[in-house]
Amino acid sequence: MAAPLSSNSATPGRSVAVSSLRTRAPSVFASAQAATPAREPATPFLKWAGGKSRLVAQLRALLPPAYHRRRHIETFVGGGALFFAWRPERALLMDLNGDLIHTYSVLRDHPTELGVALASLQAAHSEAHFYGIRDTYNARTSRCVIERAAHFIYLNKTCFNGLHRVNQSGAFNVPFGRYDHPKIFDETTLVRASRALADAELVHASFERVLRLAKPGDFVYFDPPYEPISTTANFTAYAAESFGRAEQMRLREVFAALDARGCKVMLSNNDTPFTRELYARWQVDIVVAPRAISCDASKRSAVTEVVARNYR
Repeated sequence: MAAPLSSNSATPGRSVAVSSLRTRAPSVFASAQAATPAREPATPFLKWAGGKSRLVAQLRALLPPAYHRRRHIETFVGGGALFFAWRPERALLMDLNGDLIHTYSVLRDHPTELGVALASLQAAHSEAHFYGIRDTYNARTSRCVIERAAHFIYLNKTCFNGLHRVNQSGAFNVPFGRYDHPKIFDETTLVRASRALADAELVHASFERVLRLAKPGDFVYFDPPYEPISTTANFTAYAAESFGRAEQMRLREVFAALDARGCKVMLSNNDTPFTRELYARWQVDIVVAPRAISCDASKRSAVTEVVARNYR
């Protein structure tokens, strides 16, 4: 059983609200579970830079034949937009970000307990509380696995622009986001995501591990940190490790190995000469993607991306 959760830096006068939400959260979850069909499409429960929510329809049109009979593998799962939208019956989801995979695991296995923790965090939310939770998260002093996952979601929902960025020491360093009413405890989204994850295999590993796990006929989708389209657009700090051109070239070799194995492979990246050169021997399609990561809203324009496939 998980250790008790505390309200940490909740401000005076909020203890009743926190206690009330702790009591109410399980019943709210039960109602949401009862009202949600078993195979209801889900949506990401996290904000994630480069997420594919707005590209689901374009990428669905590029899926391989007999997709629903194949195992779905993602090595950079991030926010999981495609997985949640398509709800494959068999899935292997991987990411180098260990806390991300941990959070997915907790949501899959302990959704109600996670909801209780998030309800408490929502009741106590303030700028001071955010920085207190961020310090606890970076110190890795959370007292139980559920609390650690709740802190991950809380910081994601309340930090500036929903970024997940860490420094070279692996410390989450995104500042407070000034939102009027951030939705930290979203019971319907959490229930649907938990159900979608029920039969998914979750693995904390680098993308190369897929070479040990993928079998002929599997569908493998790569959505790596993108090759920057300019010298000022390089954002790859989802984990402490960088992802530069050497890693892009290693990924291309993994793509080629899976192709030779008989897997169906698809990859997304920015539309740059370097990316086109890497995947020139395969089918390359173009999709139009909105960009929403810039802090300046006037610079959030649509750009083209390449989708490389080893099938037509």
